[in-house]
Amino acid sequence: MTTFSCNHTLKQSDMRLIFLHHSVGETLWNGRPPSLLTRAAKRINIKLAKMVSPKPQMQLLFKDYCNVNMKNYLIEEKAFPQAKPYGWNNNPFDYYNIWVYNSGEEPFKGEPTLEILTKDYQVIIFKHCYPVSNIQPERDTPDINSAYPSLSNYKLQYLALRDKLHAFPETKFILFTGAAQVKGNISEEEALRAKAFFSWVTEEWDIPNDNIFLWDLYGLQTEGDIYFKDEYAMSSVDSHPNKTFASKAVQLLFDRIIDVIENDGKESTLTGIKKSPIVIH
Repeated sequence: MTTFSCNHTLKQSDMRLIFLHHSVGETLWNGRPPSLLTRAAKRINIKLAKMVSPKPQMQLLFKDYCNVNMKNYLIEEKAFPQAKPYGWNNNPFDYYNIWVYNSGEEPFKGEPTLEILTKDYQVIIFKHCYPVSNIQPERDTPDINSAYPSLSNYKLQYLALRDKLHAFPETKFILFTGAAQVKGNISEEEALRAKAFFSWVTEEWDIPNDNIFLWDLYGLQTEGDIYFKDEYAMSSVDSHPNKTFASKAVQLLFDRIIDVIENDGKESTLTGIKKSPIVIH
């Protein structure tokens, strides 16, 4: 876990945020893919990897903003869920499984529940990695307790998640639309189902004036298509963001986070682009 506070004093922070993610989120946090040196150091020791890596772009953006605006926001990042003991999966089922089905004051398989996280953080940012887009054909009966990735199962799990997040009205939640995949890594049928699901999330699941806010990663990655654009990806068969995309996206994500904190997300679009002020003549 990496922590950043503008004045490095946890007890005096104006607001505490946590960003829960896997590899795509790590790239966005850093504003770039990991270098060969970082990857090599990571195989030896996580702390060593952080020492040899440049400072994450998200931390630098927070530092500059806090210095200029006399704020003290503390942001942390954490791999969630971790590979052991839970397993390296963060699809809708997994958030539902940890935060709804196994909710409570005790961690589930080592992972913090919302009852735990909301005691320490006023803003919780979370996302899915790109396997979320491998949505499969429907089975006979939808099952909220199934890890099978179908549209109907995803929707049931998301509806339950929304109810659970609403149970913590003092906490703001920022959820990414799911990461897309390059054309070389996903079937057309899966990609079309993914587009249908993320469209449902932005157009129907998301409701105004609550404590849940979206950041439309999927829209930025696809630009209206159904695939992650090759020019934004590491390669035509690798769905991780490249430096071009990551450096642009980290700024938009930061802008969206600040807008959610300070304006309830009213002054930016779902992708983080600042809205133009309305001019009355």
